[in-house]
Amino acid sequence: MGNRLLVNSKNTNLLHELVTSLKECKSFYFSVAFINFSGLQLLLDPLKEAASRGVEGRIITSTYLNFTEVKALEKIKSFDNIDLKVFSAVEEKGFHTKVYIFEYENDYKVIIGSANMTQSALKSNIEWNVEVVSKSEMPFIQDVLKEYEHLWDISNDATSEFLEEYGKFLAALKEAAYKPQMIFEKGEYIKPNKMQQRAMENLERLRSFGETKALVIAATGTGKTYMSAFDVQKVKPKRLLFIVHREEILQKAKETFETLFVNEGVTFGLLTGSSKDQEADYLFATIQMLTKYYSEFERDSFDYIIYDEAHHATSPSYQRVMEYFTPAFTLGMTATPERSDSMNVFDLFDNNVGIEVRLHEALEDQLVVPFHYFGITDIEDVDLSGIDIDDIAEVTKRLKVNERVDFIIEKMEFYGHDGLTRKTLGFCASIEHAEYMAEEFNKRGYKSEVLHGGHSIPQRQECIKRLEDDRDELEVIFSVDIFNEGVDIPSVNSVLMLRPTNSPIVFIQQLGRGLRKHASKSFLTVLDFIGNHSKVFLIALALNGSRYYDKESLKVAIAKGFPSIPGATHIQMDEISRDRILAQIDRENFNSLKYLREEYNEFKKLNQGIIPYYLMDYLKFDGAPDPVKFINKEKSYLQFVAKTEKDDQLKTLLLHEDFESALKELSSKLPIKRVYEFVILKYLLSHDKVSLKQANQEILKYVEDVEEDTVRHAFEVLNQAYYDSGQLRSKLKLIDFNGEEAVKTERFANVLHNDQFKPFIKDAIDYGIFRYEKEFGKRDYGVPHLKLYEQYTMMDPALLSNYRKTHSSFRGSGLLTNDKEFFLFIDLHKEEDIKESINYQDKFIDKRTFHWQTPNSTTQKSERGKNIIVNKDRGIHLHLFVRKYREMDGKTEPFIYIGKGNTVEYHGEKPITVILELENEIPAFLYTEFTERV
Repeated sequence: MGNRLLVNSKNTNLLHELVTSLKECKSFYFSVAFINFSGLQLLLDPLKEAASRGVEGRIITSTYLNFTEVKALEKIKSFDNIDLKVFSAVEEKGFHTKVYIFEYENDYKVIIGSANMTQSALKSNIEWNVEVVSKSEMPFIQDVLKEYEHLWDISNDATSEFLEEYGKFLAALKEAAYKPQMIFEKGEYIKPNKMQQRAMENLERLRSFGETKALVIAATGTGKTYMSAFDVQKVKPKRLLFIVHREEILQKAKETFETLFVNEGVTFGLLTGSSKDQEADYLFATIQMLTKYYSEFERDSFDYIIYDEAHHATSPSYQRVMEYFTPAFTLGMTATPERSDSMNVFDLFDNNVGIEVRLHEALEDQLVVPFHYFGITDIEDVDLSGIDIDDIAEVTKRLKVNERVDFIIEKMEFYGHDGLTRKTLGFCASIEHAEYMAEEFNKRGYKSEVLHGGHSIPQRQECIKRLEDDRDELEVIFSVDIFNEGVDIPSVNSVLMLRPTNSPIVFIQQLGRGLRKHASKSFLTVLDFIGNHSKVFLIALALNGSRYYDKESLKVAIAKGFPSIPGATHIQMDEISRDRILAQIDRENFNSLKYLREEYNEFKKLNQGIIPYYLMDYLKFDGAPDPVKFINKEKSYLQFVAKTEKDDQLKTLLLHEDFESALKELSSKLPIKRVYEFVILKYLLSHDKVSLKQANQEILKYVEDVEEDTVRHAFEVLNQAYYDSGQLRSKLKLIDFNGEEAVKTERFANVLHNDQFKPFIKDAIDYGIFRYEKEFGKRDYGVPHLKLYEQYTMMDPALLSNYRKTHSSFRGSGLLTNDKEFFLFIDLHKEEDIKESINYQDKFIDKRTFHWQTPNSTTQKSERGKNIIVNKDRGIHLHLFVRKYREMDGKTEPFIYIGKGNTVEYHGEKPITVILELENEIPAFLYTEFTERV
């Protein structure tokens, strides 16, 4: 019994409470002002399960403000166990109720508050709902039930006639709203979104340091064109050149700019097959036309040049244009920074990345629509166990099952889709599989077509146009080759995953095809038919979206329904799929050579079979493996490639002692936790020496503020001042530092003079910096340079707190110190504790409080003891680093930094038991990960 406040947070949400309540109740009664299909879809499975238990329900909703969707009401009516009524809102009476009532054997649960049945109200909006659990005879429950009965009596039955009438009314209303109206439009009314704002700030900063090129990486549909227009508006170039790969997007880009530059006296023009407006201030050109006409312009004709779909810029036609023009600033924009054989797109833009937005960030910033993912166990007749899922012919044969087609259609009808007409993409294992699916769907009355790489661009465009057209009967396109830029259909409202997932990258790309924002949808429905093959767990890697993962964090995420996924996005797997994935993760060793080689080979396949020689190759795709795992196996990435590929040429290169040693030295620092050292080395790639002052300036290109003592410390680190004798023997010294400036050592300079060696050295440095920017951003974290919830090893804080003794001594016990900085390294469970729960003294009391025991020898009267128990009075900072287990899959686990804590209680000694109040409340999903067992 009792009351509690329910809010949507990263820890829980109203949806979770409703699902749990439906599982246990014997009847339910809802009354909500609005029901949208987006909210109802999330409750379909719990409602179906309740029906199977014989649970009866009643639902009242209203036509108030015309927000309730007919489609949602029709779906509710399809449940035999639910009675539905609609309160027809009259002018003098609005209908605002939001109540969910559950009846149990001896009591009632009533949830009353602000939440309607919509995806955002149930998952992500700021909503306040109060849950009251009470005996049925209590006055409050009696009042609620009496009021509900009254509402039920005065509401109308949701008859078919009523729904038809209401549907026609809504359609007429929608049509009236779509009639063109005269609008007074001014460019300044359009404001940048978060991504655009961040990108513009970064571009401005790069320019302020004299940089003339930058690259923006963001998923399709996140607003890159608008971002470039906002930036151009800020820079105000006299002349602009905007270059695209395909003519279809040229007109759209021009219109975007015209919208923002209203009444600014700028002329716009096209350079295409049919238009030659070379004199325009802002010229929009296809690369095909530009390669014919570029020499007719002066080299400095344009102040600002934009390359859309910049990953094409490595091709010869783009190269000619890039080498010819000399603008003040060049911007590249791409969704996939792929490389060609000869060069990489990052190098073309001087490795300056204005911003990179991947799927989770796009969802977080609401740049794309949320998705509702349903993981559905495939039918038993489809048996993929014991076969190689790369054997496409065999997979195709086993997927071509008539019963499976019926099952897919049944699920498609049950879960439905947002929007009036179905616009579906089905991803298949092969052309044969796609043709089979289309044929079977057509037989069953679902108009379908097939699209694959063999179709011409006009054929593709025609097919896409038909799917986009609400009047066309086409409902489904079955696709094979998903890498075509042509398959971009903003109005797609459902995706069918019909092939076994063998790569998180492919999974994310398939998902991304339906995430474009469009007026006709508020979310994407994703149905994934999960088979019994050996790589099912890869789905979890893709959905988890975490840069780093281990068994434990992955298992907790799956069991808890991926709580860290942002906004109204919803991930639901049925029990069989979930258990299958958890069992596979238990069996898999993520650090074994076998697993790492499989991961590498799968990535190579996506790289068109080209050996990915460079770390930067892994930045192409969202969902790519973390190449640092390959480094950890073999001391350098190149060594891992040489062994995996049995590549004698590479092995010969690595026989060069200084090259191999330099590569190992750089690789051992990845992923970097402080950018200073690598920025100094990057400068030395093209200069003979660097002073403290120059280094300061260079570092400011990457972080907003620079600590001068840290710059000096970085030089000392590169000078190997803090290496022990073993490190000095095995690692090549890269610089000599005399206290004021540094020069390359002769041996390192010789390595860089070799054209075969230099690209790999440069790659390691570029990768280190790029990944640092992605993970740490531009912020200066001070000294010690620690970011909340990042991963650290025990030795990292030595570097990050400017420790001036041998850094390798910074390991051993659970408490290490550098002056007033105390670093507490805490294992939550001992090794033998992995499978069974035993009482261990270091633990979270709650999200703000931690129970810790000092090293055994510590007394309250010792200096160390006093520093800990009255840390605040003595100006001592207690930094907490926590990990669940010391080791997993044979590899030492890193710690997670959870910030500073202050002692609020203590007792005993040798050890002292300390209660620490954390300065930062730990995020809910991380708290769950640390405290839950699966």
